[in-house]
Amino acid sequence: MQVLGIDVGGTGIKVAVVETTTGEMITERVRVPTPRPATPEAIGAVLKELVTEHKWTGPVGIGFPAAIQRGIARTAANVHKSFIGLPIAEFFSAQTGCRVFVANDADAAGMAEMRFGAGKGNAGVVLIITIGTGLGTAVFIDGHLLPNTELGHVYLDNGVEAERYASEAVRVTKGLKWKEWGKRFDHYLTTMEALLWPDLIILGGGVSDELHKFSPMITTKAPVIAASFLNQAGIVGAALFAEECLHRDK
Repeated sequence: MQVLGIDVGGTGIKVAVVETTTGEMITERVRVPTPRPATPEAIGAVLKELVTEHKWTGPVGIGFPAAIQRGIARTAANVHKSFIGLPIAEFFSAQTGCRVFVANDADAAGMAEMRFGAGKGNAGVVLIITIGTGLGTAVFIDGHLLPNTELGHVYLDNGVEAERYASEAVRVTKGLKWKEWGKRFDHYLTTMEALLWPDLIILGGGVSDELHKFSPMITTKAPVIAASFLNQAGIVGAALFAEECLHRDK
């Protein structure tokens, strides 16, 4: 099955057509800036334009920075708060003219890694963390997703929200060196380990390609590895989520 996968982030929106049987992107990835303010209408207009540019009429999967419960956005991380309470799947379907399925962005990225990437074949508890504008999390237990964990918003013992302390945006904004940021990120990882005791931790997002620069700072008992899809997991996972929903509807 071919699905248009879209990854909506706090700074950019990425899109490509995905072949869901292999997890491969069969068109070149396109990235456009996330509009400011990132309102439903503004993002909807960008999505409509991307669908039109791809001449797409089939199913669309979207990874979105919010907790999504039965198609309704319950939070709004790094997008406009007017998304909260919005039947987001229905809204984007109306905007684009396509059948749209929306999942939490980190959950979508996790689905890609567990099916085709670094998490494939791993049993037990797997914690996947996407590092970007914020910190997204996905938790899998024996391959089954626990949706909408949003563990980037926990408060650490220093009284600071995790993603305001150890995200990629914080590293860039504060001009932190990898060693400095690595200690912050390890603080977050060890907090997560004390709560979840994962068997494996997978790091996604563009920063995961730089794991060797901050891995000496990591002190978790669980192994920490880079995601296979890096910053493409959200696109692939969004498409896989749409495929899963379509199969469930049959």
